Amino acid sequence: MSPPTVLEPLDALGTLLHAAAEPRAAKLPWRARLLDAVSSYLPLLLMGLLALGTWWLVKNTPVAEGAAAAKPPRHAPDYLMQTFSIQRFSTDGVLRAQIEGDTMRHYPDTDTVEIDNPRIKSFTTDGRMLLASARRGLGNGDASEVQLIGSAQVRREATATDEAIQFNGEFLHAFLKTEQVRSHLPATITRGGSEIRADTLSYDNLTRTVAMDGHVRATFAPPSAKDPVKPPARR
Repeated sequence: MSPPTVLEPLDALGTLLHAAAEPRAAKLPWRARLLDAVSSYLPLLLMGLLALGTWWLVKNTPVAEGAAAAKPPRHAPDYLMQTFSIQRFSTDGVLRAQIEGDTMRHYPDTDTVEIDNPRIKSFTTDGRMLLASARRGLGNGDASEVQLIGSAQVRREATATDEAIQFNGEFLHAFLKTEQVRSHLPATITRGGSEIRADTLSYDNLTRTVAMDGHVRATFAPPSAKDPVKPPARR
């Protein structure tokens, strides 16, 4: 007869627990098994809810006014002047430009001014005077460039050695510092008894040249002793 099997205490305890667990697991209801399965994913679900709550808080937390992104400036005037007169002087105190008008509006986003019924008087470095007027004007901040719209006129006054020259049209773009006048619309140049009409023009007083395009019609007076403008160049 073989001797009885002797189990170590720990082995005996493990055997008993295993034997007891098998029938208990088999008897668990389906709800308990489902709860066990869900509980194994509970940490992952909690992490997802925490991330969703953090996103909601960030999205709905009000931002301080100083931290908000600066909005681009609107094209709206920041100041307005009526029945005004502005004078600009050089560093040595010589008057360079005088601008008058009914109403002036300044737009900070483009640093431009809009003037109703502008009347501009400008002086070149050698003292010659330029006059400009229109129903409406658009100029840059230093008034060195102005677009004249509606019954536009630019006139350079006569000097001891040169006749007056005048430009007329519905649109004239005057560059007062460089003494240039341009227009993409029909315009007329008058100098002395001569007159030139064209669909477009580009005049440069420093080089004494004028370029015209489209239908050009000209009437020339007999040449005088004063320095004439070079004949217009057809493009």
